[in-house]
Amino acid sequence: MASGPLAGLKIVEFAGIGPAPFCGMLLADLGADVVRIDRADAVGRAPPDVMNRGKRSVALDLKQPAGVEAALSLMQVAHALIEGFRPGVMERLGLGPEVVAARNPKLVYGRMTGWGQTGPLAQMAGHDINYIGLSGALAAMGRRNQPPPPPLNLVGDFGGGALYLAFGLCAALLEAQRSGKGQVIDCAMTDGAASLMTMFYGMRSAGLWNDRRDDNLLDGAAHFYDTYACADGKWLAIGAIEPQFHALLIPALGMDGAEFPDRMNRANWPAYSARIAHAVRQKPRDEWAAVFEGTDACVSPVLSMSEAPEHPHNVARDTFLDVFGAVQPAPAPRFSRTAGNVQGPPALPGQQSRQVMLDWGVDQQMVETLLKGGAIVQSRLDRPAPR
Repeated sequence: MASGPLAGLKIVEFAGIGPAPFCGMLLADLGADVVRIDRADAVGRAPPDVMNRGKRSVALDLKQPAGVEAALSLMQVAHALIEGFRPGVMERLGLGPEVVAARNPKLVYGRMTGWGQTGPLAQMAGHDINYIGLSGALAAMGRRNQPPPPPLNLVGDFGGGALYLAFGLCAALLEAQRSGKGQVIDCAMTDGAASLMTMFYGMRSAGLWNDRRDDNLLDGAAHFYDTYACADGKWLAIGAIEPQFHALLIPALGMDGAEFPDRMNRANWPAYSARIAHAVRQKPRDEWAAVFEGTDACVSPVLSMSEAPEHPHNVARDTFLDVFGAVQPAPAPRFSRTAGNVQGPPALPGQQSRQVMLDWGVDQQMVETLLKGGAIVQSRLDRPAPR
């Protein structure tokens, strides 16, 4: 039985890539019954994806009216829906918000796109790097006189997209409990990435931030907030912003605090960074990690993805789990009473088609008819043995 604060919620997720499945995973980790609608032609082809952990899969042929009707039968009893297609695709399938609301007025309809449902770019293709480029986030990252580096796809897809949609869904579900009415959530990654930049736009308005990359407090310009190469070619992350932390950092690096007067003067930062860089290069990373262990100097090793799960702090908190043959981050955040969990392995397309339809109240005879006609496709892995 599912555990977590969202146990009992039924969520329909249309199969996609990136932020939409990650949003569904977050909800599934917290106990929601997330049913992914896969394409019929994906059965037997799509490999497992850890972002589909804890979900169940129904494969439908949405080119058939019967397949569309099967999808609507799930939405009729669902609490929320997640889709990540370009604007208009769901409408052309016959599954747009107005059609679904006629069946289930209380359903929360979550729409995930890069550019949003409206605006001159709404129909254009794009990826994370494009969305954060438009928000002002990408231009603020990286070294001066160098191209802005792609920060994986964390800022647009996952931070500005999936997390904002998950937040929006939970907020709208709470409101629906009071009003009895669902609503449409237009979650654009450009909007989310811009929202993540709120502090920096605020600092810019106050004269505390400028558009020059590598020239500000938190973009690597300051000697006390940067990464430094160690003797072994690995890296150390230093974030000693406050004076009390800076006062611990400098002597631990083997230097005198008198060498760093007026530390907040930007004109001094290049010279101070060079001094710290020279000091850090004298020892390998793990020796520095031992020096700063247990101190408030705000220094930590930069760990690789293979190293992070083995760090004692992450081990103590079970931050990473080795489940279903894959090391992966554990559900977050943590709840004192209704803990979330990895509810199950990633489902293959169509793996639970028959069972989900029955569990969600679709008539058994209708399910068998739809299976026979190919509107619903059941993976061979989960088919009952022939009689």
